[in-house]
Amino acid sequence: MRLTLIIQSLNPGGAERVMATMANYWAPKGWEITFLTFDDGLNSPFFELDPKIKHYPLAIANDSGNLLEGLKHNIKRLWVLRKAVKKTKPDAVISFIDRTNVRTLASTLGLSFPIVVSERIDPSKNDIGRVWSLFRRLLYPFASRLVVQTSGALSFFSRSMQKKSRIIPNPVIVPPIAGERKLNRNAASSAPKTLIAMGRLTEQKGFDILLRAFARVSPRHPEWNLVIWGEGEQRSPLEKLKNDLGLQDKVALPGVTHSAYAEMVKADLFVLSSRFEGFPMVLVESMVCGLPVISFDCPSGPKDIIQNEVDGLLIPSENLEKLAEAMDKLMGDEVQREKFSQRAPEVKERFGLDKVMGMWESLLGEVTS
Repeated sequence: MRLTLIIQSLNPGGAERVMATMANYWAPKGWEITFLTFDDGLNSPFFELDPKIKHYPLAIANDSGNLLEGLKHNIKRLWVLRKAVKKTKPDAVISFIDRTNVRTLASTLGLSFPIVVSERIDPSKNDIGRVWSLFRRLLYPFASRLVVQTSGALSFFSRSMQKKSRIIPNPVIVPPIAGERKLNRNAASSAPKTLIAMGRLTEQKGFDILLRAFARVSPRHPEWNLVIWGEGEQRSPLEKLKNDLGLQDKVALPGVTHSAYAEMVKADLFVLSSRFEGFPMVLVESMVCGLPVISFDCPSGPKDIIQNEVDGLLIPSENLEKLAEAMDKLMGDEVQREKFSQRAPEVKERFGLDKVMGMWESLLGEVTS
């Protein structure tokens, strides 16, 4: 099987991690895997790729200063992308993320190989703009299949698109380090404890809500610190909010980590505060590591992952009061944290790598038969 995978870049991110995982799964099986990305390749991929995988940065991600310049750049992008895709002679193409999907479909019109596009975030909450939305409606019908991660995301699309769509969750790899996490079983211990969160520092991830919730409960739990891993355009506002809330010594924003699992196994509690998601990999990964978790029941993904009150807590989306209450409850109850910790790794049975990749291979068999 010759597959061409198309994504904006291989920078840190959930969609990027999933596509790299898929490529690394197929390459050892003898599949010919090619990555096409829009960046200039000056930075190496954040995620390690199998040496047999080919990666071609196309250098077509430049910004446009005005409408005319934008039109010119997009025509060039489509021409460069079409030429690159044809050169790879794929049996099938997989594209990730809305705007990249639109460009992929536009650039491959009239070509004979199947195109599979995948939305990686809830489209009902992720406004890509009127023009891009129009092109999505016009071009998605040309895709051989549309892949979404939840039934909630699928409901956004028309009935005709739903008929050619598949729901495939994200796969999770269980690292050997996941078994290293040990809970401190002494409920009276005053040893320092860590509440952890991960994601791009954007409004979507709701870290502003998390900071405000932590400020409310922190005085009652002086042994707890909050660490938010990630980078993004909201760093300055979040740093200011942290200081305004008097959390200078209680909250750290250390940036991006290449060792997410290593940080998870050292933590005591994970919180997902996103306003919306697609299928949050970081939530699944933290549970695989045995972390007790709290998550907003945001659209979409968390309710498909967490069994409320069994392996974690689901709370109403964007509800600061309820988030603070849930954090207060688990930060002060090590017995309950351990109960959730024991059940959390069971998530791997639902989203294990072989199971999910089997779903992808079944889909590819459909479109290439």
